[in-house]
Order: sequence, then C-alpha cells, then structure tokens
Amino acid sequence: MLHPSRILFLVRHAKSSWKDLPLADHDRPLKKRGYKNAILMGRRLKKRSRQPDVIVSSSALRALTTAEILAPYLDMDPDKVIVDPSIYGSSGRKMINIIERFDDRFSAVMVVGHNPEITRLANKLGGEPIVNVPTCGMVVIRFETNQWAAVSSAPSTLLEFDYPKKEP
Repeated sequence: MLHPSRILFLVRHAKSSWKDLPLADHDRPLKKRGYKNAILMGRRLKKRSRQPDVIVSSSALRALTTAEILAPYLDMDPDKVIVDPSIYGSSGRKMINIIERFDDRFSAVMVVGHNPEITRLANKLGGEPIVNVPTCGMVVIRFETNQWAAVSSAPSTLLEFDYPKKEP
C-alpha cells in the first residue's frame, strides 16, 4: 500500500576539514566538530516521531561519514546507507531527478549532500525561504503525493529546519 505523502529529509554534510590542502575535495574528512555535530543531530533525530526509511548519500567522504554517523540513531545499519555518486556536484535539476527516481516503497528518504544544492533544493521544494542550510543542518519537507516522481509538482510543506546551533 502506498502512503499518501512523501517525506524528504535534506541534510547538509557535517563540518569538514581543510587541514590537508592537497587532498581532493571529494576525499575531505569531517573535522572533530563535524563528528560532534553529527552525533548531536543523530540524537535529535532519534527523538522525532517521523524518521526516514532509508539514507541516500553523496559518495564524498564527508557526506558519507555524516550519513554513517546518523544511521544508528535511526536504527539503521551504517553499511546499508545507499551511496549515489551522482549527488556529488549535482545541479538542482539533477538533484530533483535523483529524488524523483526514489523507490515508492520508501515513504521517507534522507538525502545527505552538499551546499549550495541542499539550500537551493530546500527553497525550491519547501516553499519557504532559507538563506543557508548550515553544516549538518536538516530540512524536512512533506509532499502531498504517493509517488516520488511527482514531488517537484506536488503541494509541499516545510515541516522542519534544524541545525546544530539551533536551540532545541
């Protein structure tokens, strides 16, 4: 049975390190604060009534590490995080195409990616202005449709905008 709505969790990866400058951007790890913030956001996620069914992450190390830290707080095995290399460096339209191809068996999906696209998607799909989704920030949007393929044209509601420095 298909659910009457779809919930999208857009998460910007946690704070990454620039310590090793010759390192390729794709391979930058999280810095200590990034780990702490991902754990904090994981704890906040665990307390929510609605959680994602699956996590889809960019292949970049900082995004994948963020997803793997969040997974256990959602009672998911970190090894079950779906890696989609096309998220890294994707434009807004390409990100929407990725989302519209999600399996309809999942009524709630978390995407862990990068700015500026996470902020752009939040604004385009959520319908309320967000200047910037900070590192490890999360935007939750509900779409009034039972098909991921229809989310870009479905009525939507911004349910939540949370980030590490926001007071709980």
